[in-house]
Amino acid sequence: MSEIAASELILNDQGGIYHLKLRPEEIADTIILVGDQSRVDRISKYFDEIEYRGQHREFVTHTGRIGEKRISVLSTGIGVDNIDIVLNELDALVNIDFKTRTIKKEKRSLNLIRLGTSGSLQADIPVDSFVISSHGIGMDWLLQYYDVDEMVRDLRMESALNAFLPWKEGMGRAYVVRANDELLKQLGHDMISGMTATANGFYGPQGRVLRLKPRITEMNQLLNRFEHEGHRISNFEMETSALYGLGKALGHRCVTVCAIIANRFNMTFSENYQLAVDRLIQKVLDRV
Repeated sequence: MSEIAASELILNDQGGIYHLKLRPEEIADTIILVGDQSRVDRISKYFDEIEYRGQHREFVTHTGRIGEKRISVLSTGIGVDNIDIVLNELDALVNIDFKTRTIKKEKRSLNLIRLGTSGSLQADIPVDSFVISSHGIGMDWLLQYYDVDEMVRDLRMESALNAFLPWKEGMGRAYVVRANDELLKQLGHDMISGMTATANGFYGPQGRVLRLKPRITEMNQLLNRFEHEGHRISNFEMETSALYGLGKALGHRCVTVCAIIANRFNMTFSENYQLAVDRLIQKVLDRV
């Protein structure tokens, strides 16, 4: 088996992976991913013990235990570009031998749970409610950079969605990936289930207008109306499609749960979304 070059698998002088600055023994099999660095402390305060704390750039990691369950919490920062870094480096930590720089024969699968905030695309999904993402809709095009098996994607849903949306010349097409069914049932049996649209930006890509006008001005209205085989698009955020696509391609189990802090159709925003996030944290920790 060929050795992975130093320019491709970049390790620091402590034997840790480049951006996350983690060594394989410093992460658990179950990892809660959050965007905000401060949310790591808000989750790990519920641990019975914390065995590891580390930070490099925006990537903060705490690993500990609740009872006998070992859990890590890791901040990813915002956006699919950061998810690309996090997913590839987490996979490297468990599936590449850093001493020989070769891929391990026996692969390890992680449980990756994104716990975030999001904006509702349906008038009947109120602020402070919880949504679990049955699918990630990639309007970011990250997965198109990878030569991955088409079985990773939900091609029927993808075809229907791209036929429905009026993409302009020069724009890519959306990809669709389903969440892990076991984690959907384990975490979300009493949550709102819906497809989550993932944008590669916060303003124009999500239909917000400040001084620049989006190329497709009615995108949010179209996403609101789309329905296929009983599924509708519930919310907009910036990470889920990359998590689902790369996670599934690499053999990891992924799901996203979000507290809804804004409703884009009622034009409302949570009066205290931090309380909703804290309730979601406790619910997820009780179920992992």
